[in-house]
Amino acid sequence: MNASSTLLEVSGGTPSKADVCSSLSSAESVEEVDRVAKQRLYPSITDSSWLVLRARRQLFLQWLTKIPGKKISVLDVGGRIQPYRPLLNGREEKYVAVDTRRSPRVSVLAAAEEIPLESEQFDLVICTQVLQYVADPARAIAEMFRLLKPGGHLLMSVPAAYPRDSEHECWRFLPHGLKTLTGSFSSAEIAAEGGSISGLCRTVAVWLTMFARPTFLRTVLCYSVVPLLNLSAVALEPLFGKNNDQFAVNYSLFAQK
Repeated sequence: MNASSTLLEVSGGTPSKADVCSSLSSAESVEEVDRVAKQRLYPSITDSSWLVLRARRQLFLQWLTKIPGKKISVLDVGGRIQPYRPLLNGREEKYVAVDTRRSPRVSVLAAAEEIPLESEQFDLVICTQVLQYVADPARAIAEMFRLLKPGGHLLMSVPAAYPRDSEHECWRFLPHGLKTLTGSFSSAEIAAEGGSISGLCRTVAVWLTMFARPTFLRTVLCYSVVPLLNLSAVALEPLFGKNNDQFAVNYSLFAQK
């Protein structure tokens, strides 16, 4: 989808081509966006979030096989980066990305609580690591529900435990809260992105990479302790109960309208 011809802002309608080109010139390049997307989909073992990103990719791959149809229409809420689009393997007949921030991949500039699109036109809505920034998550979920066709699916991920990384963050989520938010859906499957052992190891890795001083020490830790923590969690979790999610730090959800 060509952002320069399709970008739409809620507050101002459809901007002129000159306005759009000007806005994109100060945003990330396509190459920068795609590089970040690839790092998120296939993170390095030195990444402090490797455990949850790995688990999320596996869950999404499993769930996407349950969505019928060779071609599907997709809405990506918070789709500035679109790391999980490659998992569709070219099945997307239409792909619309909504975000409050501009990027060459964004089609519609809008908040998740108020998306200016017609109802019941998408087979799949993707929303990953967005709901914590939304002031009214119930309203955002209601918008996604509205935009899905009958029988359509929602693929979502949310944090349960993570240091605040922005003054605009509002929430963290647990399974019962997710069930409540998605109560209008006919079914919802919720899975932890790793159990309690992964949660512990990931939390330590995040702490080391965010708060260790001086800066060069963080680099050393990223290439030594963080990979060890990641691999230790993979080895130990089956021994200590993979299904124990009391200290899970992230959850994925797959719901059907």
